[in-house]
Amino acid sequence: MDTRITMRDIDLSQPCIPSNYSRLIARELGLQARGVSDLLAMTQLSVDQLLQEDTLLTPQQQLQILQNSLQLANDDTFGLRLGRRLTSPTHGAMGFLVNSSPDLLTAIRAFQVFLPTRMNLARLEMATRDGWLELTCHFHMELPEQLQRVLSESFAVIFFDCAEFIVGRPVKEVACGFLHEAPAYRDCYADYIPGAITFGATSLALNIPLDVCKEPNASANHENYMMALKQCEGMLAQLQSDRESCKYQVQKMMLSHPPGVLTEEEAAAALFICKRTLARRLKAEGTSFRQLRDGILSQQAIGYLRDSSVSVEAIAELLNYHDGANFRRAFKRWFGVAPDQYRRQLISQA
Repeated sequence: MDTRITMRDIDLSQPCIPSNYSRLIARELGLQARGVSDLLAMTQLSVDQLLQEDTLLTPQQQLQILQNSLQLANDDTFGLRLGRRLTSPTHGAMGFLVNSSPDLLTAIRAFQVFLPTRMNLARLEMATRDGWLELTCHFHMELPEQLQRVLSESFAVIFFDCAEFIVGRPVKEVACGFLHEAPAYRDCYADYIPGAITFGATSLALNIPLDVCKEPNASANHENYMMALKQCEGMLAQLQSDRESCKYQVQKMMLSHPPGVLTEEEAAAALFICKRTLARRLKAEGTSFRQLRDGILSQQAIGYLRDSSVSVEAIAELLNYHDGANFRRAFKRWFGVAPDQYRRQLISQA
């Protein structure tokens, strides 16, 4: 498996995470229509958007949905349950590639290389030593302890389920290390993870005997593997080409200017095109200048509300709104709630 694209080429602000993961979260929670709306609180997503197969989520939206799901589930074992629901077929072409791989080692490499096409929140690193393969998972952003625990549990369960499919039995030889301390429900882990478990480890890691990695996959199919590999490589290449899109260039300009200051005329001039051509190109890419500006301003507003105690009026000034009232109207248009209410909800979820 050869590719020149690495995690360093992936833009973490780029929508990349398929909506099917969030739909699976809704199913695991057994939500009806009203409950799905609650699941999408503070994401700027509608229920209709969630139900569309081609909807992609940003890391911020996916984390907010996961945070909301924890409030709705009221179940400490939700991360373990979710991991079991995320079987290989839910990962699209990458899951198909994994299942048709000749052995577990090749499947792990597929996860490592093509994870950005499904979940750009994390990266995988591999190292071999003394007959063991260490697979380490790193998250690309600082996460609240509860979210890190849930994502870590899901990651581990996904691995063990995939490994059991490929090897043909539970891989009890694999040891799993979690960063978090042992939770009150630690006895439940044995129902999902067959190997030895360590809590309070220095990293989220799996230690796998190389002999197990090289056991042949009875369900391997070379033709299916090559077909899925080609599809995954095309998807990864698309992520790279998106960085040259008009949308990406405008976003980059917006982020290099004070918030909300860049005009559409200035952006068009910087690209040596007219305003009408800029609008046409952005429309062809499924967006508009205003949508891009609103997306950046809304995420900056969230950052101030979440990570600081500055007043709403001060945030409005930082984002170059003429007054607090204009900012409040814009914020309610983005999220459906006032900024003060949004901040209170964040505090209640902490």
